[in-house]
Amino acid sequence: MEYKVNGLLLRATDYKENDKIVTLLTAERGKLTAVLRGVRKNGAKLKFAAQPFCFAEYVLAEKSGRNTVTAVTQADGFYELREDIVAFYAASAVCEVCDVIQPEGDGATDLFFLAIRALRDMCTGNVTGALVGFLWKALAVAGYALSCDVCANCGAELGEGDGEERKIFFDFPSGTFTCGACKKGAGVSPTTLYILRKADGTDCPGMETDDGKKRAIKLLSRYFTFRTEEPIHSLAELLTVL
Repeated sequence: MEYKVNGLLLRATDYKENDKIVTLLTAERGKLTAVLRGVRKNGAKLKFAAQPFCFAEYVLAEKSGRNTVTAVTQADGFYELREDIVAFYAASAVCEVCDVIQPEGDGATDLFFLAIRALRDMCTGNVTGALVGFLWKALAVAGYALSCDVCANCGAELGEGDGEERKIFFDFPSGTFTCGACKKGAGVSPTTLYILRKADGTDCPGMETDDGKKRAIKLLSRYFTFRTEEPIHSLAELLTVL
């Protein structure tokens, strides 16, 4: 039986002498694996289909529960993301997160379109901003949604008040933000809070800085690993070059 899926390549692994096993995130069938035959040979026509960030229509033949790719029509290769080390690690992190949180056989429409949108935004130059937005929304898809509007303990507006009350904290076990008066968890800078609120779609005063984005990525990365017990290696590499 043959069928078509719109898929984003999450990873490719060498298999036998000339083949690869690809893991795809698809809009129609969630995450699945398939064999790409002969793509390690020089001049293989479907070599592009096993390259990082390939977004394409894959035609798969299924037999005895195993998929084999028979044809591929590429929609986008996101080639720009391979030419810059920061963009490459950020895009790799998008794929790695999808691979971790999406089980095989379940629907993945929301996550699929989040990932494609993030990669397209990264191609416009908004690499770290797009990554923060993706991580924030991907956590929600995985069932670990965060809210940074008010203190989870007393309900006070975060970053408001005088002196110590203006400080912000994030508690990893509970996944909540608290004000300086309640103070639970690790400190969060005002610029980091602004970046997170922007990712959440909240209209609030603040300043966007590269350091704030880096801190936001670090916080979301740590929280993701805390919840899933899976480190995202691409995020660790990204943080070393930001």
